[in-house]
Amino acid sequence: MSETQETVETRGEDRVDLLKADTNNDGQTDVWVVDTDGDGKADMYQFDTDGDGKVDITMVDLDEDGTPDEVVDGDGGHPPTS
Repeated sequence: MSETQETVETRGEDRVDLLKADTNNDGQTDVWVVDTDGDGKADMYQFDTDGDGKVDITMVDLDEDGTPDEVVDGDGGHPPTS
């Protein structure tokens, strides 16, 4: 079974992880809060919902109003580097 990848639009081309969290204490990161345009504000949120260490859901807040403008399955074309 092949997995399709949907790419999300972000506010910039860079990826600066502002916060990484292990919410279930399994030793692996399962939440990433990301700044994609260098303004120091989070505009992309990624979640590992099944504990396999990979992003399962990506949410992007393009206008930084606190409400996601786009939600996709997978890493949204912006996978964490570590």
